[in-house]
Formats: sequence, C-alpha cells, structure tokens
Amino acid sequence: MLAMHSMKSADELNLKPDSTLQELPVWIVKIELDHPGNELAKIFEQEPLLPGIILTKNQQCVGVISRRLFFEQMSRPYGLGLFAGRPVEYLYNFLRPEICILPEEISIVEATQIALERSQQLVYEPILITDSSCQHGLLDFHQLLLAYSRIHILTIARLQKEKERTRIARADFRDLQHNYSRLLQNEKMIALGQLVAGIAHEINNPMNFIYGNLSYATEYVKDLLYLIQCYQQGQSYSDVVSQVKHQGIEIEFILEDLPKLLSSMKVGATRINEIVLSLRNFSRLDQAEVKFVDIHEGIENTLIILRHNLKAKPDRPEIQVTKEYGNLPLVECYPGQLNQVFMNIIANAIDALSESYKSSVSSNNVTAKNHEEMRICIHTEVTNENQVIISIADNGLGIPDNIKKRLFDPFFTTKPVGQGTGLGLSISYQIIVEKHSGELICVSIPGQGAEFIIKIPIVLEDLGNKETS
Repeated sequence: MLAMHSMKSADELNLKPDSTLQELPVWIVKIELDHPGNELAKIFEQEPLLPGIILTKNQQCVGVISRRLFFEQMSRPYGLGLFAGRPVEYLYNFLRPEICILPEEISIVEATQIALERSQQLVYEPILITDSSCQHGLLDFHQLLLAYSRIHILTIARLQKEKERTRIARADFRDLQHNYSRLLQNEKMIALGQLVAGIAHEINNPMNFIYGNLSYATEYVKDLLYLIQCYQQGQSYSDVVSQVKHQGIEIEFILEDLPKLLSSMKVGATRINEIVLSLRNFSRLDQAEVKFVDIHEGIENTLIILRHNLKAKPDRPEIQVTKEYGNLPLVECYPGQLNQVFMNIIANAIDALSESYKSSVSSNNVTAKNHEEMRICIHTEVTNENQVIISIADNGLGIPDNIKKRLFDPFFTTKPVGQGTGLGLSISYQIIVEKHSGELICVSIPGQGAEFIIKIPIVLEDLGNKETS
C-alpha cells in the first residue's frame, strides 16, 4: 500500500487500464476502541482531508468510522456529551456503520463499479483496503474516482488506437469489444446517478408537503377524538364545549384548517405518485419487447424526469419547453430504448443551452434580463410514408460542420473530461437505425441552434431478424 502523503492526487500515479487498488494512496490512521471519543475529533482536526479512521481492538481491525458519520452524530443534540468522554467503542456500537472491504488485488475499474452500486447513503463513504498480510488502509472514494477518471481517459485513447489497428490485424478485436462494454456500463452508471439526483430533488418538495403537515394533522385528530370521547360519555353539549375550551382546543379553527391541510398533503402525495409512475413508464421494465405505445407519453415522462435540469440554476435562467404534438397513432417500437434516445437528445440540448448562455454572458456582457429566452421545441407529425417524425430543436449556439460529421461516432465528445464519454448519441443512433429501421439526423447552423430529427416507421418490419433488448 502507498501512504497517503506520498501522493497528492491520482494524476501523479502511473496508472494503466488494468491497475489495481494496490497502486492507490491510502490513509493508515488507527485508534483503539478503548480510547476516548474526543480523540477522534482531534485526529480529524489535525488531518482535514482524512476520510475516516480505522478502529482496532488489540491491534486488530474491527471497523471504520468515517468523517461524515462522526460529525453527523456529534452535531446531533447531546451527541458530543454522550460520546466525547466515553470510549470510542460506545460510538461504534451505537452507529454500527456498514463497511465496504475490498482486496488490494482488485482492479480500479471493478472497484469503482462496486463502490457506485452501494446505497445512496454509503456511496461517498471511504473503502477499507486489505493486503495479503492482513494490513488495512482507508481509500478515499474521491481518490478512487480520480483514478478511475484517469484510467477512463487512457482507455479511450487505447480504444482509438485499436480501432486503427483492426484494419490490419483483427486479433485485438475482442479486447476492443470488452473495453467498449465496460465503458458502456459505466456510462449507464453515470446516467443513473444523474437521474437519481434529479428524481430525489423532485420528490423532496412534495414530500415536504406531507411531512410538514403531519404533526399538525396528528394534533387535530387527537383533538377530534377527545371531542368524540366526551360525547360518548354522555356529556351535554354545554359540558363538551366547556371541556374543549378548558383543553385549549379551537374547534372552529380545526374545522377550517384541517381540510386545507389534508388537501395540501394530497397534492404532495399525488405529485410523488406522478413522479414514480413517470419513472416506471420511462424505464418500461415490463415492456422490453416490441410494443405499440404512445410516443407522446414517453416524451412527457422524459420531461418529468428531466424537470430538475430544466429549472433555473444559479448560473442560468429556466429553459422553456414548447410542444407541438401532431395526431400520432400508436407506434410499434422498443419503448424503453426509445425513451433512452429522448433522454440523451433532450439532456444534450439542455447542456448546449447552458453552455450557450454562459458563453454569451461572459463574452458579450449579456445580462439574464436581455438574453434571448432559452427554449427547446419538440415537434411530432405523421408522414405519407407511414413514418413518425419526432423533432427536438434548441436555440443554442449550434454545431460546427467539422463536429457534426463525427456527432454519432463512438467516444466522440466535446464535453470536458468527466462529464461525458461520447456514447450517448452513438447509442441513440444504433437504437434508431439498427433496432427501428429509422433515421437519426442532425440539422444545425452555427449560431442558430441545432435540431435532431428522428424518423421511425409506425409498424416495424422483419421483426424476426431483430434482436430484443
């Protein structure tokens, strides 16, 4: 294992695509369980970048407590008083944190996939690394991502070279396919992370409707039950009124506020249900085969999932969406894959508009007030050739001709490193052309935005020769 202070970042390491965790710097900071809890705070204060501390008992590793979990617990009421003066073992037994343990022989790529598959609460927690002599070190999740990003760049460069070599020798073709599949899987993981972040943000707001009103609803129900109990005891109306006033219960206010409160909670529940249904319909888990579906429903579900990205951000205003839907029949297609195409194209349009706004503001001193409204226009229609056309256009900066020629090439991207793998449009092109016997073309004039046009038949032909996903 490499001591953490011997390297500043993964960029300084001589990594290879098959590099293992053994080549990454780790933290080796330990504390015995019988030491007082305030020593943890001192260690974290001395090492601001320390992701966690290895806990030992009789010099044997028994667990890990991360910086996040420690300060989260200490910030709670009485947390500092309960655990600061007691042995670390009390805090560890109280938290019982889950630990991700990996051998140092495992590859960085595989370790990244395992780490990303952890639950949302644990995904940023440090990873415990073990070597052949049962020594332990703590790997910062961010260092793992930096190493993975470096390997990602090296892998793409290697694949580009292999693509040229296959014209002469086909022996390396299997290796190329293997790396392509690996990158494809990680592209899905990155997209899944962005999707989960957006859905979590969208669900949080309506959840506050329910959670914020729950305590009031509980109190109102208790007061009404008390009122019913008084009547069940045979008390007269005047006695009940006297009892209610004595208890400080305002019946008139409850009768006025409770329906409003329940209505607000219903709105929140309805919104959550809408988001969950949209996510289910978008994924089409039960419709992997060819189905007749409503194209507009797939577009709407995609827009709901991307609503968080369309909203105003600190560095740009809201992006407006204009829908010009034609009278489309049900279309025979692979619903889940077609929704993936909508997701890729609309997400790229959002990124293009964001970059367009930033570029305009920085270069021309354009303010948000007089900047042209950012807009995505979605248009659908039926042609005389029994085809459906879906057009997705934006009013961004457009795409230069030299980039447009390579737009659907695998691994080609204009985004900064770490923000895209160049597979989204390539996968979309394969889905439309190979799976649906359709067309996917881009029409763009620099400075006037870009338009992606999807053409697919209403009824697929030669289904027997097509692969199912």
